[in-house]
Amino acid sequence: MKRRTFHKLTAKGIALTALSPILPLHAAPNPYVRFGGPIFKKYNSPQEWVNAVRQKNYRAAYCPVKVGASSEEIRKYEAAAKEADIVIAEVGVWKNLLSIRQQEAKEAYDLSVQSLALADEIGANCCVNISGSKNPEHWAGPHEENLTKETFDEIVEVSKKLLREVNPKRTFYVIEPMPWAYPDSPDSYLDLIKAIDHPQFGVHLDPVNMLSSPQLLYNNGDFIKDCFKKLGPHIKSCHAKDIVILSGTDLPKFEEIRPGLGLLDYQGFLKELSQLKDIPLLMEHLSGEDEYDMAGGYIRSEGNKVGVAL
Repeated sequence: MKRRTFHKLTAKGIALTALSPILPLHAAPNPYVRFGGPIFKKYNSPQEWVNAVRQKNYRAAYCPVKVGASSEEIRKYEAAAKEADIVIAEVGVWKNLLSIRQQEAKEAYDLSVQSLALADEIGANCCVNISGSKNPEHWAGPHEENLTKETFDEIVEVSKKLLREVNPKRTFYVIEPMPWAYPDSPDSYLDLIKAIDHPQFGVHLDPVNMLSSPQLLYNNGDFIKDCFKKLGPHIKSCHAKDIVILSGTDLPKFEEIRPGLGLLDYQGFLKELSQLKDIPLLMEHLSGEDEYDMAGGYIRSEGNKVGVAL
């Protein structure tokens, strides 16, 4: 059966996702990946949010409400997402649980509790944060103590405490990998899973964040396969980015860049991800809606080349 094309590109490469047909997943060719990104159109109701997601031909989305939303509002958005067959992928925290400043660490923990509770109440796939950093100047920055056994044990302790306090039933607490903080590799993520030992602790996969050497970067297709081989059953959500290595420098320097302008093996990434059921892939860190449209167009085109619908 001939595959149906889900997007078109303008001469500038912008994906006209608003013109793409909105098909239920059972009508889409298999395999498929639930794909999404930020929504720029303002919305004031669940239906307006659904319409905005559908206009981009997304089947996954960031959480549409913030911490502090009423239970009634949460229920309405959850129901609207289910009715529209949209997966709410994640609730983000993005605060430093390991801050050397006691008050900052406490505020990060309190927000993590509220965010994990929101994710569980709305039925999001996961609540995601980084593990944290000892860097006194940047909440997610490098530090010589980040990759020590003592910090690993601290991550395990705070994660266990958070999971005990919230006791989620439907969602998962996950940690986004970083090149200079645990988990920094699929193996260290497995170590965390074993040490935390909780059924609602899962994996957030962002392969770009672990490509910290030229060897890994230039062989990232094999690295991605290794990530899915080791972590596949635990993966709850993924991020879509790209990466380049800069020339003209004596030491390796990497830069995050829009998907399609870097070296990430998106065909391999999508093929591996499509083997998992309903695990979302969300774009992030781009400058505006046009950039997201261009990135989305590229990722969809790479999926089409290997028979993966987005």
